[in-house]
Amino acid sequence: MKVAVLGAGAIGAYVGAALHRAGADVHLIARGPHLAAMRQHGVRVLSPRGDFTAHPRATDDPTEVGPVDYVFLGLKANAYAACGPLVAPLLHERTALVAAQNGIPWWYFHRHGGPYDGRRLQSVDPDGAVSTVLAPHRAVGCVVYAATELQSPGVVRHLEGTRFSIGEPDRSVSARCTDLSEAMRTGGLKCPVEEDLRGDIWVKLLGNISFNPISALARATMRQMCLHGGTRRVIETMMRETLSVAEALGCTVAVSVERRLAGAERVGDHRTSTLQDLERGKPLELDVLLAAVIELAEITGVEVPTLRTVHAISDLLALRSAA
Repeated sequence: MKVAVLGAGAIGAYVGAALHRAGADVHLIARGPHLAAMRQHGVRVLSPRGDFTAHPRATDDPTEVGPVDYVFLGLKANAYAACGPLVAPLLHERTALVAAQNGIPWWYFHRHGGPYDGRRLQSVDPDGAVSTVLAPHRAVGCVVYAATELQSPGVVRHLEGTRFSIGEPDRSVSARCTDLSEAMRTGGLKCPVEEDLRGDIWVKLLGNISFNPISALARATMRQMCLHGGTRRVIETMMRETLSVAEALGCTVAVSVERRLAGAERVGDHRTSTLQDLERGKPLELDVLLAAVIELAEITGVEVPTLRTVHAISDLLALRSAA
């Protein structure tokens, strides 16, 4: 199995290191000091489950890698539309694109069935720019439940969780999913193949749609947001509005708001990826979180006033931080 990790940051390098331990031919695609460190010292993973170092190949040039069986997309979703030149050299006829993104993916309605089958969401696939680069038939969905941080170049701190749920848009259990699942498990990760991954997408989104923008606006950790009465109530409302949209699309979410909040509180003083991006001056990944669900609410006729308010304020923050 040959795997390219495109965007080998904290999550991508962690997955690449695990797959390398499993015996896969792994190529990490990164840049800057992080790439230099991985080339010289490998990927060092610091984890409560045990530290280890892996030495997959690392490069900034996908043409050096060539076609692979799987491209693990560690890029932020807001970089997908521009990643064509990086992805193209990695593709052969059957290459799968494993999209480890937060929020609503560009392939969400691909082979969905029902009245919305094949529909394109402007917020996540503007004018089809993402689908042109990342063909939906190549997509394998991936919902990440692991928390990692890039402690320093080449050093990934694994905080908690090892689960990477994967699944096909058409709800089939394919060979490409089962093969990847086996390799991930051999490398020490949990990787269940879900018949309907969209349920997992909404479970993860309950947290991301609320905690991520609020953390950036308040500069707060998970624990701080949960313990503050005001932000906790706002987050609860955002979660309930999100559940209403999921239900309008026929998707039953198998977790309560209370359980989701309790799980977030247990994470402790973890900074969300959006807060980390803000602190590092990186673009904020809000369209696939808030804007996409608001667009889905418009399609289904669901009222989401709190989501709209938080999106308006956080969108201005994103614009100002990018200026």
